[in-house]
Amino acid sequence: MGFEMTRRVAMISGGTRGIGAATCLQLLHDGWALSVGIRPGRELPPHLFDTDPERIFLHPFDAADRATHAPWVAATAERFGRIDALVNCAGIDGPALLADATEEALDELWAINSKTPLHLIQLALPHLRKTGAGRIVNVASLSGLRVKNANVGYAMSKFALVALTHAVRQQEFDHGVRCTAICPGFVDTDMTGHVTAVPRDEMTRPADVAAAIAFVLSLPNTASIAQLPINWRAEDTV
Repeated sequence: MGFEMTRRVAMISGGTRGIGAATCLQLLHDGWALSVGIRPGRELPPHLFDTDPERIFLHPFDAADRATHAPWVAATAERFGRIDALVNCAGIDGPALLADATEEALDELWAINSKTPLHLIQLALPHLRKTGAGRIVNVASLSGLRVKNANVGYAMSKFALVALTHAVRQQEFDHGVRCTAICPGFVDTDMTGHVTAVPRDEMTRPADVAAAIAFVLSLPNTASIAQLPINWRAEDTV
């Protein structure tokens, strides 16, 4: 079966696990074609290929290796002839504390959580503009809206990602591009495997975040959501 050139195409980073993998599954269910950036040694969950392998394109991508970014975008456009959405799911949460003697941990957080989404957006924008209804979703965090713990570097990187979202949304609005920050709290993924203060069955599920991402991508240009907080508990403010 050949690829339908009218089918919407989404690029997804971090698609091999957690929120990214759940988003791949949701978008496949919704009829999207996917271009998934894959780190060396990683692979998509096998069940994703049960839907329609023709709609899944895999390409080498490493958020920490800038040289892999442009080839992924270019190969996606060549494979599908269009790019309708970019979903930045790749991220890390290593600790970078106020008392750290060096900025090594902060630099890594900044590079992957903030600068890589910026670079991918810059590369994808010409293709997103062409559609007249391009979509960008940045998976940020509630830590990008408020500070609740000592990991100052992680919060800084996610605050920056939220700021990037608003900047892109404002500057690209007249081109039909809409940009949204999805900001979850604790999600039951391997990234929160170290968390013991919260029972895992109380955390937000990856599929719930994926449903929110799919909803944002489905909205018309006349219904733009700038940021969407998602949490497993009630908070006074976010």
